[in-house]
Amino acid sequence: MGPWMREPSRKRHIGAGQRRALQLLASSPFGVSEAVVSANGFTRPMLAGLSRAGLATARGKTVRITAEGRRALEG
Repeated sequence: MGPWMREPSRKRHIGAGQRRALQLLASSPFGVSEAVVSANGFTRPMLAGLSRAGLATARGKTVRITAEGRRALEG
């Protein structure tokens, strides 16, 4: 297999705002309410983006970081 056929890197680039949102979610083992997320200045579209990327999940009114989200914070 040539160098142009390498498997794509799994390292994910996250922006400063996304990193702050993930750090907030990581600080609570049981998740954070949408109200707390909103009060910290994070929008629904940003949370939806994190969810689509597999970095966070929303169930009911609670938002949680995923294992993939924790790995993104480490990198």
